Parts: sequence; structure tokens; C-alpha cells
Amino acid sequence: MTGMEKSLCTLAAAFFLLYLNAALIQAQKASTDRNSLLKSTPRPASSFRPTKGTLTVTTVKPKYGKVNATIATTRKSPIKTTTARPSQMETRKPTKEPTKEPTKEPTKEPFKKQDKDAKEDKTPKLDCPPLGLESLRVHDSQIRASSSLRTGLGAHRGRLNIQSGIEDGDRYDGAWCARHKDKNQWLEVDALHLTKFTGVILQGRNSIWSWDFVETYKVQLSNDSVKWQTCMNGTEEAIFIGNQHTEIPVLALLPVPTVARYIRINPQTWYSNGTICLRAEILGCQVQDPSNIYAEEDSDYKDNLDFRHHNYKDMRTLMKSVHDECPNITRIYTIGRSYQGLKLYVMEFSDNPGKHELGEPEFRYVAGMHGNEALGRELVLNLMQYLCREFKKGNQRIARLITETRIHLLPSMNPDGYEEAYKKGSELAGWADGRYSYEGIDLNHNFPDLNNIMWNAQERALTKAQEKSKVPNHYIPMPEYYTKEDAMVAPETRAVINWMEEIPFVLSANLHGGELVVTYPFDCTRDWAPQEDTPTADNAFFRWLASVYASTNLVMSNPDRRVCHYENFQQHNNIINGGAWHTVPGSMNDFSYLHTNCFEVTVELSCDKFPHASELPIEWENNKESLLVYMEQVHRGIKGVIRDKQTRKGIPDAIIKVDDHEHDIRSAEGGDYWRLLNPGEYKIVVWAVGYFPSMRRCTVGMEPHPTLCDFTLTKTPAEVLKQIRAKSGKIPQDIQLRVRALRLKKLRASTKVINQKREGPRLRQKARKLNRKARAAGFWRA
Repeated sequence: MTGMEKSLCTLAAAFFLLYLNAALIQAQKASTDRNSLLKSTPRPASSFRPTKGTLTVTTVKPKYGKVNATIATTRKSPIKTTTARPSQMETRKPTKEPTKEPTKEPTKEPFKKQDKDAKEDKTPKLDCPPLGLESLRVHDSQIRASSSLRTGLGAHRGRLNIQSGIEDGDRYDGAWCARHKDKNQWLEVDALHLTKFTGVILQGRNSIWSWDFVETYKVQLSNDSVKWQTCMNGTEEAIFIGNQHTEIPVLALLPVPTVARYIRINPQTWYSNGTICLRAEILGCQVQDPSNIYAEEDSDYKDNLDFRHHNYKDMRTLMKSVHDECPNITRIYTIGRSYQGLKLYVMEFSDNPGKHELGEPEFRYVAGMHGNEALGRELVLNLMQYLCREFKKGNQRIARLITETRIHLLPSMNPDGYEEAYKKGSELAGWADGRYSYEGIDLNHNFPDLNNIMWNAQERALTKAQEKSKVPNHYIPMPEYYTKEDAMVAPETRAVINWMEEIPFVLSANLHGGELVVTYPFDCTRDWAPQEDTPTADNAFFRWLASVYASTNLVMSNPDRRVCHYENFQQHNNIINGGAWHTVPGSMNDFSYLHTNCFEVTVELSCDKFPHASELPIEWENNKESLLVYMEQVHRGIKGVIRDKQTRKGIPDAIIKVDDHEHDIRSAEGGDYWRLLNPGEYKIVVWAVGYFPSMRRCTVGMEPHPTLCDFTLTKTPAEVLKQIRAKSGKIPQDIQLRVRALRLKKLRASTKVINQKREGPRLRQKARKLNRKARAAGFWRA
């Protein structure tokens, strides 16, 4: 090529570049004019650089779970994905009116590590929290749709993780479904304020009869719900990848976070054999308007607690910090390990930690039985901090509670399940990820079914014309099969049963999530009926316990609150018998009542099983009073000490029977007992093996203080025993107590063997790691 030809080529290339640059400037100007309605916050400069034939997409991974990293476009071209550094979540500040000229939101710095010694948190971060479709913070009136297949599939049902009833076709189906199958359908959410939208989470329809989900969709934004702008990916309309399954949530981040008031999800394709159905959550940060004089200030929560989700390491750190702050009234201990070796930590609050004091009742809160129901775990951790700080401040109510009660707090019964849910996070864990133990066991169905053992014994007694009163109604031994090594009993369940045996608990609550209701025993129905009211002998007091929590809970007691999923528990005052809701054989509540002296209810804390961290301060305020007042109920009824008349020593395992109540309790090791009862006058009979029975009347008042009702028993004379033997009579023996103790001994023995088998490989693996470190350090010797 000659010099002249090279010059001409260079000149032509220069003209072409000038023309291309002018064209790009013109296109950018047109795009700016077109988007004048909406103000956007750009990603870092490295993101979204469209090139010929290839579109590079930068994706910010979410804090919880996998992100849909692929965004399809209307142009058929290959797509590459890269990863950008996550941005710190912004705090939403509510305003009453939208701003007219929203400003661009600055990019925040990445999250900082909470603990220098903690391992690097590889969990990606979300830009903004959810608006609250799942948590019901978004009202039904804020959700609209182009059309609905029927009322039960209306726009108000398009909420992430909403559940349907067994029957399709009622008012409470499991998604929003469009009437028409075309690309003009949409689900619209009004954020009420200008909001920086950052992403959409999509789910299919919840139904056991139908299979419907959206495969791809567009996102449209507006400030007035009239003029709409489609979300762009470069110069093309962005097509977001939706679902390939009805239950797995899929997150798609907007290419450019955009400020608007309204957002629409516009399905483009859907499951070929189904229809347009979806459940959704919207991610967005409210934009602050400095010109709005009516803007509300940040919520000033009086209790400055650690409101965030705590993984296993964070939980241990928090518990240690509470103990260090209040060493005189706290104690941390473990009751066992999970299948993967995580310890089940308990924090005790008492004026004399580590010791059962005569006459002082024992109380427990258990959370995290289902690992993905995370709110209970955080509430228990918040409660630890609150009790410690308020005690130090001199709060008389808290001081009285701690000095008169021994409180045990187990924040995570299923730590393996929680860690699985935590990795995916509050919005992407779905409805069941992390619910079960590592072995796939539902811990709330894993306790011995003592209900049917008792009911079968009662039926046999009737057929033999025996007295029903002779059938055991308490301290029922666990079945023989349950104590074997090959029994399908989770290590977490074994640990809790052993814990129940060691401490004479009086009252407990099992904290769950996914609904707003308090349930009370029995959870298991007779004859395996799917739903049937199955009351205990203490039904009246259980209803009182449930009502105490529900009536003081700020959400449950709100008459205007929305139904969580498909059942309206407000018609029952937000309490219900467990069996009347659905049968649960092998529940911890029933086992606690029939095997020990402890009364226990289940509290369903929130419609959202795993609420976002931004919701935790609100949830604490909703439940704080309920948690405290429920603990105080341990002091209702009667209490006392049963002693030997001659030695004045306490008599353990004495039976305390309330007349007209077909449920007895027993005294603790020191002879002290607590019988929870409603106000009234009761005839109490106490007896023990080798002693004459004793009877007295005790009155329970309206005050939340127990009535002292002590008993002194007289031993049966040796002469009387000789006469009984001479007549070939049988000396009364507590066979039930002996069998119960024998079965517990077998359970502990089998648990020890199982733990040794499981611990062996773990120790060998740990030793191999230490050896490898030693080799690497040069200290290994053959």
C-alpha cells in the first residue's frame, strides 16, 4: 500500500469516527429527552457498555441467595455478565408527599466487616430493602392489575410467598393471575412516595393443583401512573428472566436504579401449559424530599438493640457480649449439638445463675425450631440485650422478673437449617428452605407421640370397665422404639428432651413464623382427623395464656390488619387450638405437657417467616410487651413445697392432683411444685409412694402472684405394710415413674453412642487439618 493510500485510509477512518461520535451524542440526547420523566442513578462506570454484537451486563449480587444474572434483550445477541461491588443498603425515610424533582442518589460504600476475627462474609448485598409486599407493609389498595382471573387471584394476592388454601377457587388463592394471556397484562405497585427502585423478585403460583409462572417480563416505571417508561438495558428494552418453578424466588436487578413512584411488572412469556400468574416483591429505597415540610422523621426506637440477622458466629458473639455486660445475672450453656456439630446455646437469666432455687419457677423460650422462621431467633437475641440493659438501669419490672424467675432462652434449636436459609436470605429463601434439619427432619413432628398412647390406654380401660382415673395423664414415658439408636430422632430433638428432663420447667413458648396466631395444645387430633378441636384438661388456662400474648401483640390486636394467607384468625381472637388448625403429631407442645410439668404454646409471630432486617425494629416493638407479659404468667396459680413430716425434707415426684382436672403434675427434686391455674377455689390432693395422701383447699386470686399452698405428708407405718404383705397384697409402687426413668436412660445411652459415631469422623477431619497446617509451617516430623 502506497503512502497516499495510507493517508486516504486514515482520513476516511477519522471521518467515520467523527460521524459515529455525532450519532452516539444524538442518540444519547434523544434517550435523555425520552427519559425526562424519570431520574436514574447510574451504576459504576464499568457497567453496561454495549458493543457490536455483544452486551456486557453488570450484576450486583444480592445479600441473600442467587441473583438472576441474565437479562435478555429484544436484540438477539450474546450476553456476558460481570460482577460489580455491592452498595450499602440505604435507610428508607417515610414522607407524606412525593418530591417534584427527585435527585440522584449517591452510591454508598460497601458494607464493613462487623468483626475483625469473623470470616469474610461472601454473601452478596442487596442495594435496597423490600417495599413490604410479603410483610404486608404494602396495603392491598397500593396494588393494581390489568385484569384478574377471579377475585381470589386478584392483584392483592400477588405477594411473595403468599400461600393458598387446599381448595382452588376460593377468595384466597396463591398468586395474582391475569384474565387474558397476552403481553398487555401487568401488576402495578404504588410506593406512595418517590422511590429508588433497584430490583424485582418473582415467584410462581402457590397451588397443589395448578402449575403457573412467568418466564420473562419487562419492568415499567411512572411518576403519575399515566405515562410509563420501560426499563432500559442500554438502548434496548430490558427483558428480565423470571421463573422456571412455582416456588423458587428469582431476583432480577434493574440495569440502572431508577427513581419513580409507581412500578409495573409486565409479563412477556409464561409457562406454555399455564397462564400468567406471579407473586412478587419489589426492592426500593424511599427518596428523601428536603422541600417536604410534612416529612416524617426517622423512627426513634427507644431500645437501641442490635437489629440485624445474626448467623451462628454473630449469635455467639452477641450472647458473649450480653454475658460480659451482665455477668452476675447471666450464664451461657449448651444442651447439645446439631447434626453438623453446631452447639445449641442457651442463655440463662437469674439472680443466682446455674442453680435451681427452691420455690422459683423455671421458664423457657425456644426459637428457630424451623430454621427459616428467623424472627423468633432475633426476638430472643433482642430480649437478651433488653433484659440485661434494663436490669442495669434499675427497671423494677425486669428486676422482679429476673429475681423471682429463672429464665432460659434458646435462640436457635435448628442452627443447621438457619444457616441454609441465611445464605439465601430473607427474600430468596422461599417458604421452606432451611425449615428442616440437616437430615430433612421436621423437628416439630419429631417428638414422641404420647397423645395416642394416652388415648389408647383410656379406650382399653373403658372396654375393661376400669376407672379412667387410673390411666396415666401426665409423666407418660416415651415409647421403647424411640430410645433405640436407629430411631429417626434428630440430635436436636434428643438434646431438647434431655434439657426438659434436667430442669423442672413450668411454662414455655415455642416461637414460629409464617402466620399471626397463638396455638395451644393439643396439636395432635384423635383418630388422625386433619382438623378437630382437641382440648386438654387445662383448656381454659391454655386459652388464657394464648390470649395474653395475642392481646398484647400490636399486630395481632389490630382489628384492621390483613389476613396473612388464607385463614382469618381474628374471628377466633387470634388464638386457636392446635388440632383445630391442623393436626401435628409429635409436637413439642404436646410432649412437654404430657411428659413433663411444663405448659407450652406456639406463637406464630409474623406473616413473613424471614423478615428483612429493616423490619426487625418494628417487629421488636410489636412483640416486646407480649414477650414480657407472657413470662410473668409463670407466677399464676398455686405453688408450694411438699415435705416429709418427720424429716422436713422435700419429697420429689409427689403427685399433685387438682379435683375435676384430669391432668396431674409432680414435685421437683427439692419437693417444690408449681400448678398453673386460673382464679378460683380448688381442692388439691397430694400423695407420694410410701406416704398417706393429704388434701387441702387453695384459692387463686386475680393478682398475678401465686398462692402459697404447702403440704406435709406422713409416712405409711411399717406395721401397715406388713399387714398388706401378710394378706398377699401389693405394695403401691410408682411403676410409671420407673418406666419413664428407664426409657430416658436408654435414650441418653443411644444418644451418646450416636454422638460418638458422628464425632469420630469430625475429630479425625480436624486432626488432618491440624496436620496439614503443621506440614505447611514446617514443623511436621515423620
